[in-house]
Amino acid sequence: MAKKTKKDLSKGIRALLGDDAKPEPAHQAAPAPTDVLQVPISQIEPNPYQPRTDFNPEELEELAQSIKTYGIIQPVTLRKLTTGQYQIISGERRFRASKIAGLEHLPAYIRTADDQLMLEMALVENVQRADLNPIEIATSYRRLIDECRLTHEALSERVGKKRSSITNYLRLLELPPQIKQALKSGQISMGHARALAGVDDIAIQLSVFGEIVSQSLSVRATEALIAGFKQQPGKEKKKPAALSPEYRKIIADLQRKLETRVRLKVNAKGKGTIQIPFANTKELNRILDILDL
Repeated sequence: MAKKTKKDLSKGIRALLGDDAKPEPAHQAAPAPTDVLQVPISQIEPNPYQPRTDFNPEELEELAQSIKTYGIIQPVTLRKLTTGQYQIISGERRFRASKIAGLEHLPAYIRTADDQLMLEMALVENVQRADLNPIEIATSYRRLIDECRLTHEALSERVGKKRSSITNYLRLLELPPQIKQALKSGQISMGHARALAGVDDIAIQLSVFGEIVSQSLSVRATEALIAGFKQQPGKEKKKPAALSPEYRKIIADLQRKLETRVRLKVNAKGKGTIQIPFANTKELNRILDILDL
C-alpha cells in the first residue's frame, strides 16, 4: 500500500499512486484512476519493472490470512496490455497474497502507462514503502535518475525528500559490497553507513567496519574512530609513522568507551602521549564521569 508522505510530497505522485487525496495532473498529464474494477486474478501478471524481487513468504502468508478475514482494503493499480491482460503498476505484494488466499478477483484501478511511465511509477511507489532497507531505497533513487532521466531536483519533488537526503542515500551505493550487505541485513545502521561513506580510502572503510562489528561501536564512536584516521590540519606533507595494530586497538577501545576522538602518539622508544580533545566543559565533565574522576 502506498504510504502518504509529508505535505510537500507532490500531488502528481499522489495521482500516480492512486491516493485518496484530490489529484492534480502529474508531469506526464496522465489521468488519475477513479473507478475500481474487479479484475480476474488469472488476467493479471507481475510487473517486470518491479524493483523488489525479495518477498518474505511468512509475511505473504500473514497478509493472505488478513485478506481472507477483511478482504482487500486498498485496490491495486494496473495497466491494460494490448493482449487483454493486465500488468501490475503497484500492489504486487497484495496480488501475491491474494493468490495465496484463493481470491479469484482483485479490486483495481486501471491506468494508461507506457513502459517509461510504468517504470517510474513502480520505482516511486517502491521508495514510499516503510519496510525497505537503505540500499533498496538508494538503488531505486539511482534507477529513477539513470533510467527515468530525473534530475536530483525532480527526484526530490517526486519522492518528497530533501536533495541532501537523496545524495546521502546515493553515496551508500559506493560502499564496498560487504558493508552494503551488512547495511541490508541490519548488522549496521544507516548512521554507521553514512559515516563510512564519508571516507575515501576503502582500506580505512573496511578497517573501521571491522571495528564496528567486532566492538559493537555506536555511531558516535564510529565517527570518532574515523576522525582519528584523518590527517591532522597543517601536516599535509609529513605523514606520521603508522601505528601498530596493538596501538590502534587501544585507540579504538578508548574511543568506544569515551565516545569521542582519541589521539595517540608514540615514538620508536615507546614514549608517547594520549590526547582526549573536548569541545566544552559539559563534554569534559561527561568524559570525567566515564573515567570516574
